[in-house]
Amino acid sequence: MRKEILELIFTFAGMMTALGCATGIILTFIKRRSQSLPSGQMMTRLDQIAERLSRLENAIDSTAVEVERISEAQRFTARVLAERSIAPSLSEKPRGSTTPH
Repeated sequence: MRKEILELIFTFAGMMTALGCATGIILTFIKRRSQSLPSGQMMTRLDQIAERLSRLENAIDSTAVEVERISEAQRFTARVLAERSIAPSLSEKPRGSTTPH
């Protein structure tokens, strides 16, 4: 029983050590990779990305306005067609002159 507990403790300690080493290696890799681009190039790149995002935002806003216009036109058309179907047709109107004499 004691031997199993010791094995579990050593296994846990070994796994924590391996996890710590892996974390250190990953952090070192990330730091070196971020240092590979000079800060001037990185700032230029970030400015380009910000410009592209701004243009994309403007395009999406324009598209949203146009979609709203289309939906408003569709609602108007549906309302006009509904009113037309409710109004009496020409054949149901009384015949004769409608102008006062």
